[in-house]
Amino acid sequence: MKDYRLGLGSALAAVLAISAPSAWASSHREAPAITEMPKVDSTDFYMFRSYEVGRPGYVTFIANYQPFQDPFGGPNYFTMDPNAHYTIHVDNDGDAKEDISFQFKFDHFLRDGVGQTLTVGGKTLSIAMRHDGTIVIPGSLNQGEFENYSVQVIRGSGSSATTQNVTNAATGETQFKKPIDNIGFKTLPDYHKYVGAFVYDVRIPGCAPTARMFVGQREEAFAINAGESFDLVNYIPIEGDSAPFAGDGGGFPGGITQSRTHDDLIGKKNVTSLELEVPIACLTRAGNGVIGGWQTASLSQAKLLSPNPTYRQPYVESGAYVQVSRLGMPLVNELVIGLPFKDLFNATPPTGDAPLADFVTNPTFPAILDILFRGPVNATLGTSFPTLAPTNFPRADLVATFLTGIKTLNQQKTVTPSEMTRLNTAITPTPQANQKSYGVVADDLAGFPNGRRPGDDVADIELRVLMGRLCYPVPINGTPTDLGLCKPADANTGQVAYTDGAPVSARDLQPGFPYLNDPIPGSPLTARAAIAAEPAKP
Repeated sequence: MKDYRLGLGSALAAVLAISAPSAWASSHREAPAITEMPKVDSTDFYMFRSYEVGRPGYVTFIANYQPFQDPFGGPNYFTMDPNAHYTIHVDNDGDAKEDISFQFKFDHFLRDGVGQTLTVGGKTLSIAMRHDGTIVIPGSLNQGEFENYSVQVIRGSGSSATTQNVTNAATGETQFKKPIDNIGFKTLPDYHKYVGAFVYDVRIPGCAPTARMFVGQREEAFAINAGESFDLVNYIPIEGDSAPFAGDGGGFPGGITQSRTHDDLIGKKNVTSLELEVPIACLTRAGNGVIGGWQTASLSQAKLLSPNPTYRQPYVESGAYVQVSRLGMPLVNELVIGLPFKDLFNATPPTGDAPLADFVTNPTFPAILDILFRGPVNATLGTSFPTLAPTNFPRADLVATFLTGIKTLNQQKTVTPSEMTRLNTAITPTPQANQKSYGVVADDLAGFPNGRRPGDDVADIELRVLMGRLCYPVPINGTPTDLGLCKPADANTGQVAYTDGAPVSARDLQPGFPYLNDPIPGSPLTARAAIAAEPAKP
């Protein structure tokens, strides 16, 4: 097997640079049009070698949709759009076109066409809720509304693509059940046991051995100090301790320190996850072992509202399907792409990324941070920095590493500039207990940006690189190394420990599939508060 540590200097440069264009949030309500279509809003895309014990021969994909789900968000909670196509795409030869894709389609229905009923004063009527009693098993008689889904594997793209059904390995069926959202302890007294029945062994035509699949609500795993960040960064975004969790106040005066209280998602919000664990050999047939991945959602072009809506048909859709949401690497459309072009990015395939390159070569967010903090930093430190933001324009290092993959780490057989997450499947997964939240920059080569795991703190990694960390020597196998991409003079604050103060760790999450934690219950309040107060694991 190729020694992927060779040339790690350039690889690490790309690791940092690949995320430099943006900062503090993944793709939640990131474009004007998608705010009107929350059911098809892509939020986070994870792609990594499975690190569950006994499963290293697989890649896990997690495509999250529907952001900012309040646990108490009933009575309808968060069903998927039955008229949408939700798709995970994989390019294995580097032409920026999908070679194998997994398309999810949903349907929801009422028991006996009417849901749960109750006879009142001699009249039998449908109740207003999705259930009328405790739910402990799939298909419970106390449940009145259900969701099913099917999955198709698509090989190739365009008119030459072929489509086959993914089937239940135990039954051969093509329909799968989605669990009801975590309404609360009274309705679902043991959600963890209940939801385990919705993890399926599946057969993907043309792939062996069997794969695994789960679709359902999960607790958010993306750590983000969202509210204060969007409020013109209403905190000092520099580590206030000498090291994260040191508790000694030995960092930047007044700087923010790591705490779950700074996190607006973990322990507070849920999300809907589409998860597949696929044999590596099924994904890498045409390439060099490096795959690129991204998720999308598509809707029909035309939507006609009905003046007499029914449960099954509140409106009529027609026409070709159009991509309305897209996510590969985190944060790109959130804070890199300019506001007038965000909807265009969501509709664009990776092959069409070139016209938006200026937003990467000349990122605007570092300039915003400079405007906000140059005066206060100079006053606090007694310095006279003319700028806090890097000045090495155009950011050619970012373009090369962000859009083409990193040679010796995760560059594909053919190089086509395009935005997607890239994973070298030859790199051995790091066990959960040994994972580093900063991924490759912390000498954990199985982490971000070589794919993305749920425990990778992409916000802090990207923020630091955004502000010029690559212009200074970086540790490679413990040795400070000049990557030659820019100079210290290009980044006055490139060695500053920038952070949003919201930590995440693999040890906060489950050790195996489906990896993300069970969703936060809608009731009781004491349970939600206890989950939100759980400390992060350094």
